[in-house]
Amino acid sequence: MEKMMNVLKPKPNPQQQLRDWQRRLRQECRKFERQIRDIEREEKNVQKAIKDAAKRNDMVSAKALAKEIVRSRKTVNRLHENKAQVNSISMHLGESIAIARTVGHLSKSAEVMKLVNNLMKAPEMATTMREFSKEMTKAGVIEEIVNDALDSALDSEDIEEEIEEEVDKVLTAIAGETAAQLPEAVRKERMKQPARVQEVRREEEAIAEGVDDEEELEEIRARLAKVRS
Repeated sequence: MEKMMNVLKPKPNPQQQLRDWQRRLRQECRKFERQIRDIEREEKNVQKAIKDAAKRNDMVSAKALAKEIVRSRKTVNRLHENKAQVNSISMHLGESIAIARTVGHLSKSAEVMKLVNNLMKAPEMATTMREFSKEMTKAGVIEEIVNDALDSALDSEDIEEEIEEEVDKVLTAIAGETAAQLPEAVRKERMKQPARVQEVRREEEAIAEGVDDEEELEEIRARLAKVRS
């Protein structure tokens, strides 16, 4: 029965198909915009937590939070890139509408195929783009894509090195004056101290401040991870 319904169901004409893709791509762009706003809003809370940690001379927590900000900013940059590529796909589809109106059928687009392939490698877009890829291949807009996903695992170490390089810049920008008041040797030593020593120090400071810094740090990390995902 279902097969019969699919046979009887009229197929959308090329212009309708392209407009439907454009509508769905606009929805994806709005998702990116919301996620970017959520991350940037949460970053303000993290910046305050970094300043508070620096005032307590808790540079380990400050550095850990700065690393989370660096990760979040990289996510925001990636989301902007994804949004730009999605907009580019929509633009090329608009050009295809004009061509389809003239020739009566959809033509293949190497540029759309390239952009779809790039977005299939982005964690946020992999599932959506796989669906688009199937539909566009079936409609004759692109060739079938063979996705070779090997970039993320190989690049993870390089990304971690980049993050470490950015952490000090973020610390200086957010808590520069407070952090600068600590002698360089003391600041570096506190960042290198064993975890247990730092834990004891944080517990002592938490009692004095009436705040559980470790729980607060984990809560901030959890919120950032949520808005980045």
